[in-house]
Parts: sequence; structure tokens; C-alpha cells
Amino acid sequence: MTEVAVVGGGLAGLVAARTLADRDVDVTLFERNDTVGGRVRSRTVDGFTLDRGFQVLFTGYPAVQRELDLDALDLRYFTAGATIARPGQRSVLSDPLRDPSALSESLFNREVTLADKLRVLKLRRDLSNQSVETALSHDDMSIDEFLADRGFSKRFRENFAAPFYGGITLDRSLSTSRAIFEYTFKMLSSGKTAVPAAGMGAIPDQLARRARDAGATVVTNTVVESVDADGDGVSVGTAGETVTADAAIVATDPPAARDLTGVEAIPTTARSCVTQHFRLPSSQHFTSGRRLVLNAADDRPNQVAPMSAVAPELAPDDEKLLSATFLGRQAKSDEELTEEVRDALASWYPENQFSGLELLATDRIDFAQFDQPPGFRSSLPSVDDPAGPVYLAGDYTEWSSIQGAMKSGRTAALAAIES
Repeated sequence: MTEVAVVGGGLAGLVAARTLADRDVDVTLFERNDTVGGRVRSRTVDGFTLDRGFQVLFTGYPAVQRELDLDALDLRYFTAGATIARPGQRSVLSDPLRDPSALSESLFNREVTLADKLRVLKLRRDLSNQSVETALSHDDMSIDEFLADRGFSKRFRENFAAPFYGGITLDRSLSTSRAIFEYTFKMLSSGKTAVPAAGMGAIPDQLARRARDAGATVVTNTVVESVDADGDGVSVGTAGETVTADAAIVATDPPAARDLTGVEAIPTTARSCVTQHFRLPSSQHFTSGRRLVLNAADDRPNQVAPMSAVAPELAPDDEKLLSATFLGRQAKSDEELTEEVRDALASWYPENQFSGLELLATDRIDFAQFDQPPGFRSSLPSVDDPAGPVYLAGDYTEWSSIQGAMKSGRTAALAAIES
């Protein structure tokens, strides 16, 4: 194996390119956009650094620890736990082992029962003794069924688990596979939740630099229209030329990967979300610290994140950056959604009516994750499902996450080398 074409410059494609280049393979990566990153991107608006949607990095992910230089990313960290909000009421629920300062607030939090708090500690202990592979293998019931089976109350599931895991799985009904809950709960317990000081786009930027330093060629603004197995090699067709290689790794989004490879097992049923980014003057207080604010009453919005409290570098001096996320596609206009966010914040923080809240941008993300119901892992494609020396790299070969994307890129690259 001497030449490989990688189609797609998201996290999976970038990890694949670097893995190949590190092993002296001649790699060319084609990305249709003018920058790499796929679903993980940042841009600057009026001096604010805005990520594409609400995204965070779980430092406990094995692939994150293997593929990234976390020190160089200059990470900023969320405080463990969350603020649970409803009209006229806010309360803190945190992990006392990771956030001892919130012990008293968490102990007296009435959104969940004392028995639920004890069950969380027991679950934390049980999962700490379980391998990540075992956690991900439990794919037989939904999150809601799993929590009920563990004895968690309806109050815990509705007031905390639904908005918190709604933000992770884009599924407030908790119908997603328990495998995702167990894996991410284990990661939250063993690592930290962070964003780079320069925004989440710093992650693909670092991966691209490391791929180039290893010898990979990264070509942007180039749409790949076809990938065809041709004898012992492949032909990769773009609008301007046809490139031949010994193998190709298709690392595009799932719908494009299915079109290019014909692999029907690639999932294309999507979960969507809408994230709005807001400017808030420093004179208007938002007292959540570095904790996520969860909407316990409804999903309008599901959660609000104090981005500049976590990473001050994301906002200009004397201004705050907040993000608010709605689950699913939203028919309402940007302005109507902004009013819903303003009304929700004002009801949670009646001491501040948020008249200075100003919309910076709205991200409507139609394909944020693929659907992951119980049993989903049994139907996912393998990296070598396409015909000939063509391989798949994408979180849809593992599970929808940064971990899944990075691991899949490495797996596909090694499969291409070993074929």
C-alpha cells in the first residue's frame, strides 16, 4: 500500500490521513469545504468565537487521549454537574466527588430524591469497574428503561436525565440505547468536559497540522463525485480530474458516504438540533458559573451553556457569550426562537429580564447525529463493507461522537494498510 486517497476532512478523515502518513503512505485528503473539520467547526462573528452548534470535548475518551495534544489545545473546563432551572427556581446538582464545593447544594436539591443521589454514586462505582468496551456493548434497552431498571425515579429521569442526556443524544425522550448512556457516564466520571480556548475548531486544525507534518497532502474546496474500485486500485473523480490510488477511505457525512459507496447499512436517519449564540453585556448577570443550565420544565430551549464563563477567550472583554440549544428541526424563525430563549432565561432569573440579550448567529444542523435506538450497533456497517480497496471512516461505524469518529479513522487506515 503506497498511495491512499481520503475523501472528507472531518475528524475521521484527518485521523485516517495522519495514521497513514505516519506509516509512510502517500496520502491525499480531499475536503469539499474551504476548511477542514466536518461537523466540528468554529468561526468568528463580531469578535466572538462561535462553534457550529453546542459541542464539547470529553477528555476521558480513549481516542482523544491518543490522537490529540490536549496541552496544546489550551483547554477550558466546565464545572461538573449542572444548574437545573424552571420558572422561578434554580438549583445545583453535581458530583460531590468531583465538585466538593457543591456538596451542600446537591444534597438539598429537591429536583431528585435522596435515593436517586445514592443510586448515582453506586452507578458511578459500578461503571468505574467496567471496561469501555463492555459499556458500549450493552445495547439491549433504552436509557429510560435502563434508569428505571436501576431504580431511578421518574423525577430523576424527567428533571435531570432528560435535559442532560437530551443535550448529549439530542433525544430528550431517553429512547436512545443505554450503551451511549453507560459509555458517556463513564467518561464524565473519569475525565473532564472542556472546550479549547480557541473554540472547538482548534481540534480539526490541530489534526490537520499533524497530518501535514507527517506528510499528508490536504486539498480543500474539492468535491469528490465518485469513488470506484478499479482492478487492484481505485479511481477518485472530482469535477476537475480523476485521481488513481491503491485504496480510498471515504470519510464523508453518512448520506454522502452511502451515495459514494453504495453501502446500504450506512445510517441516514438523523437527529437534528438548532443552536443559537447570544451576546450578553457584562452588566446583565448570568449566575451559573461554569455549569450547564438545564431546562427541567420543557425543551424551549433544552439547555443554555455559559460559553464565555467557561472560556473567556471566546468573547470580547466586558461581554458574555451564551448558547442555547433546541432539539430537533425547528419551524420557527430565528427571531421567534430568540424570544423563547429570552423568556426562558427571564423566568429562571427573574432578577434579570435579559433585555440586552442579542442574537449573534443561529446554527440549524439537520444531520447532527445518526439515530441510535436500542440494538443500533448490530446494524452498523464495517469499515471494509464497500467493494474493492475502499474503506469507511465515520462515527457511524462506531457510535455518534468525537470518540467514534476518531477511532473509526484509525481503524479504517489500519485496515487499508493491512489489506
